[in-house]
Amino acid sequence: MAATIKDVARACGVHVSTVSRTFSAPHLVNPATRTRVLAAADDLGYRPNRAARALTTGRTYNMGLIVADIANPFFPPLIKAAQAQARGRDYHVFVADTDEDPRVEEELIRTFAKQVDGVLLCSPRLSNKMIERLAEDVPFVVVNRRIKGMPAVLMNVAQGTKLALDHLAALGHHRIALVSGPIGSWTSNEMQGAAAEAVGLDLVFFGPNQPTEGGGLAVAPEVAACGASAVLAYNDLLALGLIEGLSAMEIGVPDQISVIGFDDILPGRLNRPKLTTVAMPAAAAGRMAVDLLLQSGGEGATVTLDTDLIVRESTGRAP
Repeated sequence: MAATIKDVARACGVHVSTVSRTFSAPHLVNPATRTRVLAAADDLGYRPNRAARALTTGRTYNMGLIVADIANPFFPPLIKAAQAQARGRDYHVFVADTDEDPRVEEELIRTFAKQVDGVLLCSPRLSNKMIERLAEDVPFVVVNRRIKGMPAVLMNVAQGTKLALDHLAALGHHRIALVSGPIGSWTSNEMQGAAAEAVGLDLVFFGPNQPTEGGGLAVAPEVAACGASAVLAYNDLLALGLIEGLSAMEIGVPDQISVIGFDDILPGRLNRPKLTTVAMPAAAAGRMAVDLLLQSGGEGATVTLDTDLIVRESTGRAP
C-alpha cells in the first residue's frame, strides 16, 4: 500500500500537521525538521495528494506566469527563477506567451483565473484599467508596470536610461535617437520620461516599434537619416536589429554611430561589436514576484530593483 501522511509522521517522530505544513507551507517549518520530514517521505515513497489538499485549503498550489514574448531571451531567466522559487514553496507554474497581443493576454488571464491561485503578469500590454478589472477574478503581481494598489516588481528603467545617456554625453554625443518599444509598454514610457529630463541633449524619438530584431531593421533607415550620432534602444533585440540594418547601409558601429540596448541578453554579448546595454535583473524579478504573490498582506507592495550600465564595444566617442 502507498505510504500515508501518518506513516511519514510516525517515521520521523513529528505530528501529522507538521508533515502537512512541510509540503503546504515549508517556510513555516524549522529547516532541520523540514529536512527530516522530506527525507522520511522520500524513503517511504510518500507523495502528497494535491487534489485533496486543494479541497481542504481552497488553494490549487498553481500559479500562472504570462510573458509578452517567450522567444525574447530576456524572459527565460525570469521564468526559470520564478519556477525555482515557486517549487521551493510547493507551487507549480503554468507559463504562457501573449505574442505581444493584449487580446491574447486578456484571454489567457481569464483562462488561468479558474485554475490558479494567482498570476504573475510580466511586461503586460493591456491597459491599467483592464488589468484592474481582471484582478477582481484573480490576484496579480505585475512585473514592469505600476498600477495603484497592485503588488509590483519594477526594474528601475529611469535609472538605467539616465546611466546610458550620461555615458553617451561623456563620449561627446549630443544628438541621440531614442527608439521606443510597443504601444502600452511601461518600459517605453519610463525611458521617454527619464530622457525628457536630460539636460543639454538633442533627443529624437522613434516609435512605437516592434521589440524584435525585425523592428530594429525596420527603423534603421530613419535613424540613419536623422543625424544622430548615438541610439538608445528599447531592448537588446531592437538594438541588434538596428546594428544589422546600419551595417547593411555601411554605417559602422561604433565608429559612425553608437548603440545601447536594454536587458543584457546573451546574444548581445556574442554579437560583434559586443552590445553596450542596461542590465535588467530579470531573474531577481522572477523570484521577487513569486514571493509577493505568496506573501500574506502583500497587497499593493512595490519592489524596485536597480539596473546597471554594462559598457562593451558598441559605444565610442562621437565622430
